[in-house]
Amino acid sequence: MEIDLITESLKFLVFGMSTVFSFLVLLVLILKVQGKIMSQYFSPIEQKSVVNSQGSLTDTLAVVAAIAATLQTHKK
Repeated sequence: MEIDLITESLKFLVFGMSTVFSFLVLLVLILKVQGKIMSQYFSPIEQKSVVNSQGSLTDTLAVVAAIAATLQTHKK
């Protein structure tokens, strides 16, 4: 009797884990296909650099200072 329960539990274990695994594999494949389709019809967002065209770091330093000041204010 106990051996039958163990074999039934192992059957359920294998069935459940294979179901979850196949669902996750299917989900990954669908998301990859969706990403390829979306990249065909929509252009990716262009990233703007913080450094201006002349290579000056003044804007970058101002942004870093603003972030640091915000973090210090938030921690208090």
